[in-house]
Amino acid sequence: MFNTLFSINNATVRFLTNTLFKDLTFKINKGENWALIGESGSGKSALLQTIAGRFNITGGTITYYFGEELANSQANSNGVNLNNKLIALVEPRHHFRNLSNTTDFYYQQRYNSSDSEDALTVDDYLLSIKSIMRPGTSWTLDKALTLLNLHSLRDKQLIKLSNGETKRLMLAAALLKNPVLLLLDNPLTGLDVKTREEFNGIIEQITASGISLIMATSVHEIPGAISHIAVLKNGAIVHEASKAEFNPARFEADNTDSIDTSELSSLLNIDKNPVAYNWIVKMDKVHIKYGDKVILEDVNWDIKTGQRWALLGHNGAGKSTLLSLINGDNPQAYANNIILFDKKRGTGESIWDIKKKIGFVSPELHQYFPTDNSCLQVIESGYYDTLGLFRPSNKDRAEIALRWMKALEIDKYARVLLKNIPASAQRLCLLARALIKNPALLIFDEPCQGMDDHQQLHFKNLVDTICNLSNVTLIYVTHYQHEIPNSVNRMLRLDKGKVVN
Repeated sequence: MFNTLFSINNATVRFLTNTLFKDLTFKINKGENWALIGESGSGKSALLQTIAGRFNITGGTITYYFGEELANSQANSNGVNLNNKLIALVEPRHHFRNLSNTTDFYYQQRYNSSDSEDALTVDDYLLSIKSIMRPGTSWTLDKALTLLNLHSLRDKQLIKLSNGETKRLMLAAALLKNPVLLLLDNPLTGLDVKTREEFNGIIEQITASGISLIMATSVHEIPGAISHIAVLKNGAIVHEASKAEFNPARFEADNTDSIDTSELSSLLNIDKNPVAYNWIVKMDKVHIKYGDKVILEDVNWDIKTGQRWALLGHNGAGKSTLLSLINGDNPQAYANNIILFDKKRGTGESIWDIKKKIGFVSPELHQYFPTDNSCLQVIESGYYDTLGLFRPSNKDRAEIALRWMKALEIDKYARVLLKNIPASAQRLCLLARALIKNPALLIFDEPCQGMDDHQQLHFKNLVDTICNLSNVTLIYVTHYQHEIPNSVNRMLRLDKGKVVN
């Protein structure tokens, strides 16, 4: 067993009342790096959390061997359980706390200067990481910052990081723990093209430092350093192979898809907005600054009813800030020349007047959305623009919410709490929440993060069908060119806060 890092043998794995795995057997040896692939809900994330010790093992065994190497080290002299300390798990959602450590961040906090001051900086956060020093480890703060291109962000508050910047920070924090085993759950989601292209080199440096890797990823994005692949389906490992022996064509998703156009047309005509706006958005030399940092510089953007735009740019280019001005979340909108739905900001309209005309979803909204409502309640809350349903459910609106769930192929989760379904299905619930009120403007900020191939295809076809059947205006943000719906025919690209061609 000296060559084995850990093994799971005939284990039954449970979380609350749910059985996640039965007779699970999985083993990793030193020098191996594994990719976990499979469709949404197949069990990839659950397997990573099982290895990290998050779930109960009620049958069989899970055994870790790497703690034995440090049995006589100073790090173990205080009776610390080294197995837990030597595993680092990077999840899709972060768990940052504010400076006072009394409450979690909330969604609009990054745009309110007085509230965002209660946030750690990147430097503060990384310096707080406690690591286990073991022979041969070499991950220093400077090395982690350099690898993940974080030096320029050291003084930036966590709440103001872009989604992609946050992903890089979470990976840096994991490395500073000097783990034996690094677990990554869909690490490429939210990363721009440049960072994704660099990811192979990042992974090679991590594995060369002696860290073993297990990552949940797409069959299309398996790094070169991966040596073995496990395929999951319906809570079971159905195939294991070395990378050299693995045939990805056997596991590519069925690319057939169908949309119920009649049902979608019916849904789009419920509570249809009769108002025809001339300008959905009109921005004139918009300038956003926090302290000495310019986020947006002289941005001009005119959007008319029925236009479909792609908003593109690297991580930290200013896309989320630009969208926050449209969605009513950023108070600096009042200090700029911005017209929304034919009305200049600051001339009497409320935030809720704006939000009721917009269907919005983003990685940040997903990060901070409360998860204790059922999925059906989450979608119904879209009528009220609240983060959850804080009133008795309306029978008619709940029925419409269920119809949208069927259109998005997630109706099986209707009565399940949002927190107990796969992350990709959570995103689809929030997309249904954005669609349910038939808004004049849809803003989809990286909507396909974490979705499997079929889910991405179905959602893309759904968006195109909605655009064909209605005069809805669309702003679509993504780092993946293939995700952009065919109905999108205009583009605005940002680079360091400026509009570029």
